[in-house]
Amino acid sequence: MEHIRRVLSVIVLNEDGVLSRISGLFAGRGYNIDSLTVAPIPKTNLSRLTIVTSGSAPVLEQIVKQLHKLIPTYKVIESGQFVEKEMALVKIPLNEDFNGLDAMLKAYNGTIASSGEDFIVVMVADDYDRIDNFLKAVKKYNPTDIVRSGSVAMDI
Repeated sequence: MEHIRRVLSVIVLNEDGVLSRISGLFAGRGYNIDSLTVAPIPKTNLSRLTIVTSGSAPVLEQIVKQLHKLIPTYKVIESGQFVEKEMALVKIPLNEDFNGLDAMLKAYNGTIASSGEDFIVVMVADDYDRIDNFLKAVKKYNPTDIVRSGSVAMDI
């Protein structure tokens, strides 16, 4: 069966234990969460979870059905168009040759986020696939640390 990547935007009541119940739903049924981000929705008592998961079409259908059954869930948006972005922070030692780094950062919506005596930290925010490509390309600068966020998505 074909493995499909799926982005789900889930609106839930912002209360204690909701995240635990949702992650328990995935763990209890053997489903994988590839990425998970959560933030409160301003001026409401709700939160938005952006869940990236993958599986066969029947498995993804079952995940959505189970999410709808959870009591604090108000809405599950699983199809349609999303604006989806991820962020990565990459620490690069200052002893590296930075030739081409500025052009690479511009190409991937990046910037220098911080610097120290012996390193710089660059930040990029872009689409999932483009972050993958950036992380492959930046290896030539011998990064000492890489941190990647989960996806954030908004339906449009």
